Amino acid sequence: MEARASCPAAAPLVERQFRVLVGVTGSVAALKLPLLVSRLLDIPGTCVIRAWDRSKPLLFCPAMNTAMWEHPITAQQVGQLRAFGYVEIPCVAKKLVCGDQGLGAMAEVGTIVDKVKEILSLHGGFQQS
Repeated sequence: MEARASCPAAAPLVERQFRVLVGVTGSVAALKLPLLVSRLLDIPGTCVIRAWDRSKPLLFCPAMNTAMWEHPITAQQVGQLRAFGYVEIPCVAKKLVCGDQGLGAMAEVGTIVDKVKEILSLHGGFQQS
């Protein structure tokens, strides 16, 4: 049995200088939401969230097809992430790659950047010039 790779977020606190974490995912969001909510975060790429300094903001940008977005489980999972104190940057309605028309598209890059700047300014980590 191979030794498990250590989680990069498990680095000593001094090395972790990040001020905000933004989770931007594509259609895999529908698969990762349950993992985030159930705290089964030992798979690569999600262990960072468990080790995240909860005094710092964590933003998430869900994106998936409309049927997945409209499923009641998704609403529960997004609600649980909000209950953890994470900040949602909501998905938007438009024609999706899969051909669906409706909610599920990731927020526009400008929207995500603006929200990150807003959150950073509230936490003293960003000064707009």
